[in-house]
Amino acid sequence: MDILFLEYPKCSTCKKAKAWLEDNGIAFSDRHIVEQNPTAKELTAWWKKSGLPLKKFFNTSGLLYKELQLKDKLPEMSEKEQIALLATNGMLVKRPLIIGEDFVLVGFKESEWEKLK
Repeated sequence: MDILFLEYPKCSTCKKAKAWLEDNGIAFSDRHIVEQNPTAKELTAWWKKSGLPLKKFFNTSGLLYKELQLKDKLPEMSEKEQIALLATNGMLVKRPLIIGEDFVLVGFKESEWEKLK
């Protein structure tokens, strides 16, 4: 099974998640979320596969999210506009993201990641 792990290497949560994957012997491909920002097409597919609300894909604690005042703007935006915005900058995307054949996990919650074993 091919697993894609999107991370921002300086992010402490990403470091914990990566260590967890390695400690559990889970093979993955690594991708820098800022240098190779997810495309709108990728984000749309991942969002649909995840079953999560689109808002869960936003890094709501990030500086850029706050600077752009997205807390107030997102409710007024269409899903297409939100995905287009996410595709502009990897720092807007919640991380880490892990994508498998039949799942997408957003953020690192060890209890959710246990099913990867």
